[in-house]
Amino acid sequence: MGGAGSSCGTSPDPSTASQADLPEAGPLPSPGPSPEKRRPSPPFGRGTHPLLPPSSPEDLETSGSVLIHVHSNPGAPAHPDPAFPGGPGKTAAPTPLASPWLGPLYHPAATLGPGGTASPRSRLYRSARRFGLVWGGDLGASKTWEEGGAADPSFKGRNWPRGASSPGRSRESRSTGLPSPKLLGGAMGRYRIRVATGAWLFSGSHNLVQLWLVGARGEAELELQLRPARGEEEEFDRDVAEDLGLLQFVRLRKHHWLVDDAWFCDRITVQGPGACAEAAFPCYRWVQGEDILSLPEGTARLPGDNALDVFQKHREKELKDRQQIYCWATWKEGLPLTIAAERKDDLPPNMRFHEEKRLDFEWTLKAKALEMALKRVYTLLSSWNCLEDFDQIFWGQKSALAEKVHRCWQDDELFGYQFVNGANPMLLRRSTSLPSRLVLPSGMEELRAQLEKELQNGSLFEADFILLDGIPANVIRGEKQYLAAPLVMLKMEPNGKLLPMVIQIQPPNPSSPIPTLFLPSDPPLAWLLAKSWVRNSDFQLHQLQYHLLNTHLVAEVIAVATMRCLPGLHPIFKLLIPHIRYTMEINTRARTQLISDGGIFDKAVSTGGGGHVQLLRRATAQLTYCSLCPPDDLADRGLLGLPGALYARDALRLWEIIARYVEGIVHFFYQRDDVVRGDPELQAWCREITEVGLCQAQDRGFPVSFQSQSQLCHFLTMCVFTCTAQHAAINQGQLDWYAWVPNAPCTMRMPPPTTKEDVTMATVMGSLPDVQQACLQMAISWHLGRRQPDMVPLGHHKEKYFSGPKPKAVLNQFRTDLENLEKEITARNEQLDWPYEYLKPSGIENSVTI
Repeated sequence: MGGAGSSCGTSPDPSTASQADLPEAGPLPSPGPSPEKRRPSPPFGRGTHPLLPPSSPEDLETSGSVLIHVHSNPGAPAHPDPAFPGGPGKTAAPTPLASPWLGPLYHPAATLGPGGTASPRSRLYRSARRFGLVWGGDLGASKTWEEGGAADPSFKGRNWPRGASSPGRSRESRSTGLPSPKLLGGAMGRYRIRVATGAWLFSGSHNLVQLWLVGARGEAELELQLRPARGEEEEFDRDVAEDLGLLQFVRLRKHHWLVDDAWFCDRITVQGPGACAEAAFPCYRWVQGEDILSLPEGTARLPGDNALDVFQKHREKELKDRQQIYCWATWKEGLPLTIAAERKDDLPPNMRFHEEKRLDFEWTLKAKALEMALKRVYTLLSSWNCLEDFDQIFWGQKSALAEKVHRCWQDDELFGYQFVNGANPMLLRRSTSLPSRLVLPSGMEELRAQLEKELQNGSLFEADFILLDGIPANVIRGEKQYLAAPLVMLKMEPNGKLLPMVIQIQPPNPSSPIPTLFLPSDPPLAWLLAKSWVRNSDFQLHQLQYHLLNTHLVAEVIAVATMRCLPGLHPIFKLLIPHIRYTMEINTRARTQLISDGGIFDKAVSTGGGGHVQLLRRATAQLTYCSLCPPDDLADRGLLGLPGALYARDALRLWEIIARYVEGIVHFFYQRDDVVRGDPELQAWCREITEVGLCQAQDRGFPVSFQSQSQLCHFLTMCVFTCTAQHAAINQGQLDWYAWVPNAPCTMRMPPPTTKEDVTMATVMGSLPDVQQACLQMAISWHLGRRQPDMVPLGHHKEKYFSGPKPKAVLNQFRTDLENLEKEITARNEQLDWPYEYLKPSGIENSVTI
C-alpha cells in the first residue's frame, strides 16, 4: 500500500470497512478541567473548541473526548524517544478523543507506537478532515518512527510536529480557519515538481505562477513563489496534506499586477511519494492572462476509454474553447479554407513564430531589400543586352548547385533532368499515347516516327502545362507580361538521361494557325527561347499548384482541423501537433505579402495581378487524394522504377518510413477497426478536413470517414508526408534552380515566338525578366529556399507529447530509420555529379515553416 498522499498506490477505501471492524465506543466522559490549555474558538461557543488537540499527551483523558481506537502491533520495536506516551520502549495505548457531534475520531495527538497502524473508517476520516484535524491520506498505511509515524509531544495547537515542514492547508482547513495537522501514524505526501520553461526569447515571465495538483481523491495548492526563467527547469519539493490519489491534472494560474508578462510553459512533471512513476503534464503553449489553465496528465486517451469522467469533461471544454479561437475563413472562393486571420497579429498566440524566428524572417527580408537596391545601383549605368549581363546581379548568398546551374543551364540534359529531380518533379508523366494537342504538320513524318518508336518502347514522356491555358497575364509597372501553356515531349536514353524531343509553346486554337513546333535542331537561340518558355511555365505551376496549394494550403487545412476537432489528450493530436508548427503564420504572411494585392507576385510574376488566383482555383478542382500520396501518384504518372528518378526513389522510402511510424502509433491505440469507427473525435476531424477545409473534396477521393486501421494509417501518412517531406522536396530547390534567373524566369515580357528565324538575342533578353524583376526573384528564392536557423529536422522535435514507453519506442525507431536512410542517401550522392539532397532526413523540416 502507498503512504499518505500517495499518487500511485491503492489506498484502502474507508467505505468498504464492515461494522464488525468498528470497536464499541465507550461512554462519553465529562469535559476535562483544564480550560487554560485549550485555545478559544468563538464559533463553537464558551471559549472551548471540543475538537482542538490538547497541548500535551497527558491531557488526553481530560480533553472531552470520545474513545478512539488505535490498533498497535505488539511485536513493534521499542520507541526511541523517552517522551513517547507510556515511556521509552513501550507502544502507544489506545487514546480517548471526544466530540459530541462527530462521535469517535482520530486525534492528531493520539499516536501510534512504532509499526502501529490505524484502521480507517469512512465517516471518521471524512469528518475529521472536514474540521482540519486530519491530513495525509492513507489512514490504513503502516508507518514507523523513521517514516514519520511517531509522536511528538511538542505539538501545540497550530504548530506542526517537530522537524516537519508546513504541508499546506486543506480546503476544509482554509474554510474553517483550523489547522491541518499531521495524522500521526500516516506520513504526509512529498511531491517533487519540475517546471520547464521554453528556451525562446521572452519565454520567461516576471509574473508569479500559482500551481495546484489535482488527483482522483482531492487537490492541493502548492505554495510556490514561482517566476519562470527562460530555458530553465525549476524543481521544488512540497509536502501535501491530502491523499490526492492518482494525479490527473496540474492547474496553473499566472498573476500579474501592472504588466501581463506572457510565459511559455514547456511541461510540468511531478514525482509522487514513494516509488511512484513520474507523471508528465505537457503544455508547450503561452500562458497569458489570469485564467486557470488545466494541464491533463500526458497519457494519450481515446474519447471512449476515459474511466474518469473528468477527462471527458476536460476534452469537451477544450474543444469548445478551441473552436472559438480557431475559426475558418474563405480567402478566395474556390480555394481551400484558411485560418480566420487577416494579418499575423490576429493569429492565436500559440500559432505565432517564436521571437527568434520572427526576427530572422523580418531582418532577412530587410537585408535582401538592401541587396536588391545595391544591385540596381550597380547595374544602373550598365548594359542589359546579353545573357552574360545577368552575371552583374549573380552575387551574394547562393548555393554550390546554383553555381553549376549557372554554368550548364543551356544543356538539354539539364533541362530534362529538372523534370525528375529539380525544383518541381511533379509534372512529368510517361506517355501512353501521343497527346491530342500535339499537331504535327506535314513534313514532320520523321518526328512522328521517332515519337511512336519511343512510345512503343515505353521511353516517351511528356510535361503538359495546359492548366495555364487562358490564364490572364500580369501587368507590371504598366508593361504587359505574357503566359504560355507549353507541351514538352521527352525521351529516356538507355543511359538514363531524359532529353527533350519537341516543344509546342501554345496549344492549338481554331482561330490561329497550327502552333509552331520547336526542335533541338533549330537555331540555338530559338531552341533556347522555347526552353525558357517551358521553364517560365514550370515556375508558375511549381509555385502555385505544387508548392502553395499542395503543401502550404493543404497543411493549413490539416492544422486548423486538428486544433478544432482533436483535444490534447487524443493520440492523433499528439502525433500531428509537431507537424503543424508555424504553418498558420507562414501562410498568413504569404496571403498578406506574397500573393496579396500589391504583393511579390503582382510585382514580378507573370501570373500575378489575379491570374494566380484563377490558376489556384483550377488546381484546387484537380487536387485529388491520390496526388498527395507518392505511391499512388508515381504509379499514376508511370514513374515507378524510373532510372535516375531520385525524387521518386527517396519519396517512396520516406513514405514507407513515415507509414511504419504512423502504424506503430495507430495500432497501439486502435487495436481493431471498430475502435477506429467508434472514435467520434477522429471521425469529426476527417469530415472537417474533407467537407469543410477542402470544400467537399470527397468527389476527389478524400475520405469522409475512417472505416479501418489501414485507411486511417494511409491518411495520416499523407498528412505527415505532406507537411514534411513533400514540402522539403518542393521548397528547397528554389535556392538552387531559381537563383540563376534565365534558368527559371518568373515572368516573360514578350509574346511567345511564332517563327524560329526571327529570334535574336534582343528577343531573348526582351523576353526574360528585367533587372528589377530578376533581383526580386533572386532575393525571394534565397529567402524562401534557405535552411531556417531554428529548423527542426523530421522526427526530432523536442516536445514530449506522449507518455509511456511504447509511443516513445515507436518514435525512437522512426528516428533510427531516418538515420539509416540518411546514410544511404549520403553514400549515393557521393557517386553523383548532381546530388539530390532535398529528401535527406536531416534537411527535412518537421513542418511547413517557410
